[in-house]
Amino acid sequence: MAGTLFLIPVGLGSDDEASLVAPATRQAAHRLSRFIVENAKSARRFLQAIGHPLPLRQIEMHVLDEHTRDIEPLLALLVAGSDCGLMSEAGCPAVADPGAALVQRAHAAGIVVTPLVGPSSVLLALMASGLDGQHFVFHGYLPADQSGRARKIREIDAQAGNATHIFIETPYRNAALLRSLLDECRGNTLLCIAVDLTLPDASVATRTIVEWKKKPPDLDRRPAVFLIYRGTS
Repeated sequence: MAGTLFLIPVGLGSDDEASLVAPATRQAAHRLSRFIVENAKSARRFLQAIGHPLPLRQIEMHVLDEHTRDIEPLLALLVAGSDCGLMSEAGCPAVADPGAALVQRAHAAGIVVTPLVGPSSVLLALMASGLDGQHFVFHGYLPADQSGRARKIREIDAQAGNATHIFIETPYRNAALLRSLLDECRGNTLLCIAVDLTLPDASVATRTIVEWKKKPPDLDRRPAVFLIYRGTS
């Protein structure tokens, strides 16, 4: 009988992340001894924070990150009957995360996939933005090169009257992304920047592009979610 793939959200970086873990998520993680993780170091830190009953050296970890080319050995663990927990480096696994490929293969193989409750920076940002939560699109990461990024932003801005458009960036490229947003979006476009969510210095602010240009924030190396919207008025 095949195992179950549990999707285990982890904290977004808070020192008090253990208190944010839902009881059912904690209980499921405590029952597992095999994990498929994006980053072994952060995964061990999370399991230690939630009081996993096994010593860390007894917990089996298999890495699935952006460099993983063959996920069949990971799928084989599940096919052979092992229950496994899938964990992203932060937030929900399989959302803008390489774990999505394993989830897809698990479904194709008839393996039960069980999502568990935990923090999602994308939904937290949408909740706090005040923008359209009924219609929204998540783009993940935008192109890293300047011309490709600018072209994509113009395309999104043109559609921003129909839905809230959400995207993220690697923290060290936040400044470049913000410059492109301020250069390419129309002045009346609303931009929400949600930074360091769940952390003590978290901030969420929604302003027009014109207003952001007057006082752009310092986002260097801070985890951020960006949302844009332009109402019908």
